[in-house]
Amino acid sequence: MTQINSYLTFSGNCREAMTFYKKCLGGELILQTIGESPLSDKMPPQMKECIVHSTLTKDTLVLMGSDMVSEDGLTKGNSVSLMLNCSSEEEIRTFYEKLSAGGKATYPVQNSFWGALFGDLTDKYGNHWLLHYDKNQKTN
Repeated sequence: MTQINSYLTFSGNCREAMTFYKKCLGGELILQTIGESPLSDKMPPQMKECIVHSTLTKDTLVLMGSDMVSEDGLTKGNSVSLMLNCSSEEEIRTFYEKLSAGGKATYPVQNSFWGALFGDLTDKYGNHWLLHYDKNQKTN
């Protein structure tokens, strides 16, 4: 099955951010530092603890991240959002509360005109999240 996953780039705080997302969303977090990778010999010593690749996995949720920023530096924009389709009303409300902590709760979870619960926020790392729960979705 072909799928697309979100890959976030950070500027030295990938470990902190991905640990935060694990606390919010649950799942298994795998972190690989530059020092543990084949890149270790090619990078300055101060980068050895930076994250070359991380993966947070919970069921079908996969969120990846890295501290590997291009020479142009990290530019945050509003052109990308993380869409989180939730499986229950309790889950959407819990995730919203946790992810918005220290960030900006821009649109609290509420009933939408299309019949779903919806909310959006910007987390404390500047990433924009859209949370959605279709109350009429069929469960297996």
